[in-house]
Amino acid sequence: MPLALLALAIGAFGIGTTEFLIMGLLPEVAGDFGVSVPTAGLLVTGYALGVVIGAPLMTVLGTKISRKRMLMLLMGLFVVGNVLSAVAPVFAVMLLGRIVASLAHGAFFGIGSVVAAELVAPEKKAGAISMMFTGLTIANVVGVPLGTFVGQSAGWRVTFLVVAALGVVGLAGVAKLVPDVPKPQGVRLRHELAAFKNLQVLLAMAMTVLGFGGVFAAITYIAPMMTGVAGYADSSVTWLMVLFGAGMVAGNLLGGKFADRRLMAMLYTAFTGLAVVLALFTVGAHDKIASAVAVFLVGALGFATVPPLQKRVLDQAHGAPTLASAANIGAFNAGNALAAWLGGVVISAGLGYTAPNWVGALMAASALGLAVVSTLLERRAGHHGERVVAGGTPLPRPSADTPVTSGARH
Repeated sequence: MPLALLALAIGAFGIGTTEFLIMGLLPEVAGDFGVSVPTAGLLVTGYALGVVIGAPLMTVLGTKISRKRMLMLLMGLFVVGNVLSAVAPVFAVMLLGRIVASLAHGAFFGIGSVVAAELVAPEKKAGAISMMFTGLTIANVVGVPLGTFVGQSAGWRVTFLVVAALGVVGLAGVAKLVPDVPKPQGVRLRHELAAFKNLQVLLAMAMTVLGFGGVFAAITYIAPMMTGVAGYADSSVTWLMVLFGAGMVAGNLLGGKFADRRLMAMLYTAFTGLAVVLALFTVGAHDKIASAVAVFLVGALGFATVPPLQKRVLDQAHGAPTLASAANIGAFNAGNALAAWLGGVVISAGLGYTAPNWVGALMAASALGLAVVSTLLERRAGHHGERVVAGGTPLPRPSADTPVTSGARH
């Protein structure tokens, strides 16, 4: 494994910790600021929306500098946002801190995905991307549970200071291990924007929004659901987050492995399984064992979609994948924001803490439908030797001299 992948995984570990940590601390944060749990859920929604905005914005702003330097700047922004959250005197300031930290998220994973794919042979790209995302998934096994424990015992503010320190470690890792490769020549912003004319790129992003959003519909409110419905003690939330993180690690690695072989088949399997598990989670949430199994499976099936979805976008964006890659990270978080908001809506409507699971099941089923549509369109275009842009106009496939930003290094 190239050491640069380890550096990217270190940065992903810090980012993953701060992204998912808030779920286990929602009751504490809500109580400290005197707001309701659904209102505290805006810390999830706000972070996710910040990723959606920051992913393309920060990527475009970084087009004039090397990818390594941009990754370092993004980690610095991440540190600042977490410090701001830690010292926030009121809820609005903490929300601002979450948004500041989130601006680095999408561009880091988007640019990092391109860098990871460039470091390996073409047939190993999804596996390389999954290695970077392993840092994020391991954060849910180690960083998030420890952060939840610290937050419940020493206070959530201490936890966010620790997360800021993790960001400093990630910054040092990128500075030390990621090669400073010059920006690719011949590819400009207009080439990057042209990728969004490809209908397959847009379909992949829509699958990302709906499919991964299904995970967050349930996990955003895991603390009140597992304590108020399943009957777990508050202290058990830490171990339930470990279980969710273990599922993420397993699903991410399996998704990367099989996406390099049969990408769309991997997506079909993951979306179907996720929809079924979330639907069953609704009726099984009152049972401790069944709910614990569901938490693991939601993590596994949800993150099994990450490497194939990210690779799908890279493949379909052809020679200019950087902006599309970052935008797809934004799409993951657009789904997170939508799901967290919808989950809060159904809870506020009096449908109970299990109702968000139904929201997630419907979102995952919708993603499965889009995957089927994508495959049918691709087969039709392949039959005619064409690709289709968003307006429905067929375009010839790129010739051999099309500018390319990613390639294999042996």
